Amino acid sequence: MRSVLSIAGSDSSGGAGIQADIKTIEACGLFAQTAVCALTAQNTLGVNGVLDVPATFVAQQIDAVFSDIRPDAVKVGMLSSPEVVEVVASSIERWGPIPLVVDPVMISTSGASLISSEAFEALCADLLPLATLITPNIPEAEALLGAGIATELSQERAAQQLARRFDCAVLVKGGHGLNDANDVLALPLGGARWLRAPRIDNPNTHGTGCTLSSAIACGLAEGRTIAAAVREAKDYLSGALSAGLDLGKGSGPLMHFWQHAQR
Repeated sequence: MRSVLSIAGSDSSGGAGIQADIKTIEACGLFAQTAVCALTAQNTLGVNGVLDVPATFVAQQIDAVFSDIRPDAVKVGMLSSPEVVEVVASSIERWGPIPLVVDPVMISTSGASLISSEAFEALCADLLPLATLITPNIPEAEALLGAGIATELSQERAAQQLARRFDCAVLVKGGHGLNDANDVLALPLGGARWLRAPRIDNPNTHGTGCTLSSAIACGLAEGRTIAAAVREAKDYLSGALSAGLDLGKGSGPLMHFWQHAQR
């Protein structure tokens, strides 16, 4: 049985972070393993508190996983401190090579920054160059690029520039669009491929980025090409959104097990 390791934070409401990753990986038929980098007290209305896990203990978790049930791919989510970013990068270098999907969670839905400037610098310098694929949304791609993205052409160029900069594949997600959810995939050797889809009318989108990146990691763990893994993951996410789960008073979670739900 193939395995995926998620390195991310815990979401007490179960909609995003480690919990969304576990659900996605298991729904895709793989075995989920985790290294928790932070604990959060949150629900569908917002984050009420964050408790960071010491970097040394993050490293212990990663080492424990790799030394026993070695994963076939790794997904990395939000890393809030430079110390944790650096220890994750050094652990991947020590235990690699391995397919690595990095979801550079930096900006909240409301536009607030989620990581310090020091952690951002460490992310760009130490971790992203190790990635097989990074999956920024448009605000995150703008932060990485240092320039605005207002059109499809600028979205495609941003993906290509980031792919060259970090020498990895880059998926710039267009889910912030009003009428569509068109993503563009760029490879480090050049070229870009659009993955077009209509926007699904569902206000409950908590954990979409975590879910997509974990599903992509599952595809890579099973030996699929980057393009095939991205396409299958996007289809899986569309199904999870279309299922119309409605929980909580705010932006609720997805139906991760939509493929297995009784009808």
